[in-house]
Amino acid sequence: MSESLDSAPPPRTPTRALRQRLAELRGPAVRPRPLDARALAALAANPGCERRALLDGAGVDKAALATAIGSPGAFGQSQFAFMRGNAFEARVKSDGGAELMRLMGVEGPTAFRVPELTAAGPEGRAARTALALREATAEAAWTLLDHPLLALEVAGSPAYLEPDAVVVHPDGRWTVVEIKSFPMIDARADAAKVGAAARQAAVYVLALERVAAHTEGAEAAHSVLLVCPKDFSNLPTASAVDIRKQLSVTRRQLARLTRIEDIAAALPEGVVFDPERPADELTAAVESVRAAYAPDCLAACELAFHCRDRARAQGAVGALGRSLRGELGSL
Repeated sequence: MSESLDSAPPPRTPTRALRQRLAELRGPAVRPRPLDARALAALAANPGCERRALLDGAGVDKAALATAIGSPGAFGQSQFAFMRGNAFEARVKSDGGAELMRLMGVEGPTAFRVPELTAAGPEGRAARTALALREATAEAAWTLLDHPLLALEVAGSPAYLEPDAVVVHPDGRWTVVEIKSFPMIDARADAAKVGAAARQAAVYVLALERVAAHTEGAEAAHSVLLVCPKDFSNLPTASAVDIRKQLSVTRRQLARLTRIEDIAAALPEGVVFDPERPADELTAAVESVRAAYAPDCLAACELAFHCRDRARAQGAVGALGRSLRGELGSL
């Protein structure tokens, strides 16, 4: 992107031509998959991968695509972990959010507001969220936004992101709340999981900064509230996590992404990523977009096994890790 993520205006709606082109790549009858913060954090960690940028931007189901070309991967959250996470989030947000706000130091159900955020479509929900943020800031009142929808432009295309919650402070600060089901034992949690949560939260803060830039007296906080089960119980506990480093890295990496329309324009005629297409046709389509495989992809991308096999077959240095790839350059 040519514009800085600090100063850019709110996300532009894709042009009709771009929307049509992405629909053609995805398959006209295939519904697009939304680009969430976890995918954006993974994309920011590997901005040189045009394959992921295009497939995510077009809303392609990469898990179905990987299965269709014969390289399925055990990627994603288990159903049990998903249910446990939902149950814990419901516990944290019980009593109309009073439990969550207690962790913020706000006591009593009447000490804060919970505005209604429903609206038609993602654009409507994002606009309603922005309005609620501005109203809460102007009123200088504690406000809890439950599952707000935020918009962020990524490689020339808008992404709609849904954090667990955002809390507006009376002084105008906006704090992202991340609710995770991994435990915090003796006030400490697994460093790798906390790091992943921080990278994900950084994407939300970037989107909040877009709205705060057009709201008088507002500031997106550069620390997030991480809420986890305490020790081995289901009782919630919270800790503030400084994400300034993750925020800086994510902002820089997303700014390096090649615009999606430029990647799409370089594709051969007739390329389609519809998982219903023949496997050999889909494989050729996937191979027509440049990838940047690294071992880290195995934990972040559904196509990682396919890309790893191709990288090994080609003797690509990146298959040994990003640090080694950086040291050896184009060797």
